[in-house]
Amino acid sequence: MNSVGEACTELKREYDQCFNRWFAEKFLKGDSAGDPCGQLFKRYQLCVQKAIKEKDIPIEGLEFMGPSKGKAENSS
Repeated sequence: MNSVGEACTELKREYDQCFNRWFAEKFLKGDSAGDPCGQLFKRYQLCVQKAIKEKDIPIEGLEFMGPSKGKAENSS
């Protein structure tokens, strides 16, 4: 499946491969330590956020898109 932004599709594939490898080779065998795909995920997330803004896709109420989640819950 492609990403919301064409420029993000390759990052999505890289992250998906990393996550699937970690999940199958580590997590399912009881090793949940570390975050080998965290930096890839952050790069992909930033790309998606940029694509959403460029395409003017409304995302009101979708606070899970970033670190503002905790801030939004605390400010209510």
